[in-house]
Amino acid sequence: MHLNLLRKFPFPAIIALVVAMLAGCEQPSRLEQIQDEGILRVVTRNTPTTYYQDRHGDTGLEYELAKRFADSLNVSLEVTTTTTLDDLYQQLNLEEGPDLAAAGLTINPQREDQVRFGEPYLEVTPQVVYRRGTRQPRNLEDLYGKRIMVLRGSALADQLRALQAEHPELVFEESDSVEVVDLLRLVNDDEIDHAVVYSNELVVNQAFYPAVRVGFDLDSPRAMAWVLPLDEDDSLQQAVKTFFETIKTDGTLDQLIERFYGHSDVLDYVGARSFARHMQQRLPRFETHLRQAGDQYALDWRMLAAMAYQESLWDPDARSPTGVRGLMMLTLPTAKFVGVTNRIDPKQSIFGGARYLVWVRDQLSTDIPEPDRTWFALAAYNVGLGHLEDARILTRNNGRDPNRWIDVKDHLPLLSKKQWYTKTRYGYARGAEPVHYVQNIRRYHEILQWVTQPHAETGSLSDSEYHAPGILEQLPQGI
Repeated sequence: MHLNLLRKFPFPAIIALVVAMLAGCEQPSRLEQIQDEGILRVVTRNTPTTYYQDRHGDTGLEYELAKRFADSLNVSLEVTTTTTLDDLYQQLNLEEGPDLAAAGLTINPQREDQVRFGEPYLEVTPQVVYRRGTRQPRNLEDLYGKRIMVLRGSALADQLRALQAEHPELVFEESDSVEVVDLLRLVNDDEIDHAVVYSNELVVNQAFYPAVRVGFDLDSPRAMAWVLPLDEDDSLQQAVKTFFETIKTDGTLDQLIERFYGHSDVLDYVGARSFARHMQQRLPRFETHLRQAGDQYALDWRMLAAMAYQESLWDPDARSPTGVRGLMMLTLPTAKFVGVTNRIDPKQSIFGGARYLVWVRDQLSTDIPEPDRTWFALAAYNVGLGHLEDARILTRNNGRDPNRWIDVKDHLPLLSKKQWYTKTRYGYARGAEPVHYVQNIRRYHEILQWVTQPHAETGSLSDSEYHAPGILEQLPQGI
């Protein structure tokens, strides 16, 4: 009966039917699976050049790139972090592993039998760094007998191993218990002689480690790329290639690189002469608004002025590479939260910044007394309440007082060290930044208190009143 049924159909028709049925059974491509599920899963590293959280939320070059790629696929982004490079590579080939790694990695020929590398998007130079005041190394021979450290599992470690074939006297250590920020700190503090890092990592962190200098370039620039699982399906790799070609063409990539690498660090100290000049030329314009906001929110107007100077140098049109604007450098979400409709309007910015500072202060534990409470509020204004709370927990766990600024400020920088931030809820933060931020504001505040003291009973500062004789030579020293 079945044979008779088959005879009714010509052979070409049967072949076409079988092909159609088999096509219907094909597995969806990797890209189609991502789009069907609606989630792009990305693994990265919790570092300042890749992914971290600041007071404005998730950020970092790799995060911003991954977010835009997910948006281009019309899916949501799910980010996870790993603590070692070897683990990152292993995760990529797990059955339920991430779709890709966006982790500031360079194309490494030693890994090409394990993973695929995507479209190159940035060139970085491997560099040997040393501590200023010691002899500058200029070639590999100068590294003989020195203590050198590099990240375990990195392309730089593989490169150093390759160099050992011709330079057997070259000895180095690999570590997976540190990140690049730790390597730079070890060199800066003279605990190791040298580290090998990439140029972008040094640029981002060097302001925090001023004694670190470049000895020499270990090699020519290397291409950075995302890393994908090693499988026969190249649909995701092609989508990554198309994405980077698009953002290279439309300028998005250049804008992001400029945002994260193309500007001076915000913590650069503006000298006493600049401060005095700006006091004379800029501050009088905003003094009335500062006093009014201080009265309304029960804040010292000079503290608000010090904040505004730290944020914008009293420039109402100031704009940072991350998009914050105005005297108090408010983000769009923060401006909306405090009711500011025009961030470059001086009065709105000042009142909005004051309102936000008071709100942050009110979220703090009632166990924190003044004046520490103000310093905590300033730190949270800068780095975020979550990271501040992480630092307070570390302080308490180390047997010190989490309600005293003098103790917590010693623990905030630990948030940039892998051995500590991996134990916290909110992860990596530029922990030294809020410490400098608070100390700078306290210094500016003290100067303003000092120069306005004689006129406290009369009110406003005129050009002739606040430029006290000898200010450039007599500025208060330290806090």
